[in-house]
Amino acid sequence: MTKLVRPQPEEVFAVADENWIPQNVDVSVPSAARVYDYLLGGAHNFAVDRVMGDKAEQMMPNSRNAARLNRAFLRRAVRFMTEQGVRQFLDIGSGIPTVANVHEVAQEQAPDCRVVYVDRDPVAVAHGQLIVAGNDRVGVLQADMRDPESILGSAEVRRLLDLDEPIGLLLLFMVHWVPDEADPQSLLKRYREALPSGSYLAISHMAGDHVNDEARAVTDRMSKAGGGDVTYRDRAEIEAFFGDFEIVEPGLVKFAEWRPSGPGDVSDDPAVNRIAFAGVGRKP
Repeated sequence: MTKLVRPQPEEVFAVADENWIPQNVDVSVPSAARVYDYLLGGAHNFAVDRVMGDKAEQMMPNSRNAARLNRAFLRRAVRFMTEQGVRQFLDIGSGIPTVANVHEVAQEQAPDCRVVYVDRDPVAVAHGQLIVAGNDRVGVLQADMRDPESILGSAEVRRLLDLDEPIGLLLLFMVHWVPDEADPQSLLKRYREALPSGSYLAISHMAGDHVNDEARAVTDRMSKAGGGDVTYRDRAEIEAFFGDFEIVEPGLVKFAEWRPSGPGDVSDDPAVNRIAFAGVGRKP
């Protein structure tokens, strides 16, 4: 088990004293998961992450709004799946599960919902474990989405999820980190095949038809923070990730257009609303 130690005051840790970090993590190096948390307005980040987040926003002023809209899509997708009777969720590439996370949204509607968060960032996992401590229906797993067997066969997934019952699989702002040479289509096929009938798949993905120099510069910085290189794809390429799943209305659309329910789901800046595609599919 990873030993946890209290951060020192000079680390300018942005969360309460009871939140700790893994001993072997270099707090002077930014983390993509913590930068995303900062852009969402979360508290699980360091000064170095806030500096990178501020730089990202200077280079692409809609960075914070893009993160917010992606989280808003997550909320709507989880509510939709819960309304369809889904009671278990697998969130791969969850980052730090804070600021309207999956288990809060799902369990607000159905307290018996079970959730497994997956991320490869040890800091995101450590904070996630602390956030969900005491909730025996939620687990956190450190794993790479490119190794589906390590996720689907993990003790945490076996403990919380029943692969014979419908599952809501969330891959939000995740698949665009998988390059074409890693064969993301085969990877997604493996996950789809593992899901039983009645399951749902939600994807949000950076839109290839809305790439500009500012967006590329920001993702280049995020790649240096451990995210990897972003692969921008067009609508047809992203839609193919759903395979034979039935894409529910309104289809694969720009993420602000997927069943918006209030002003917080849409940005005043039309460019932000178009920055990513999003959709939800159901396995027949």
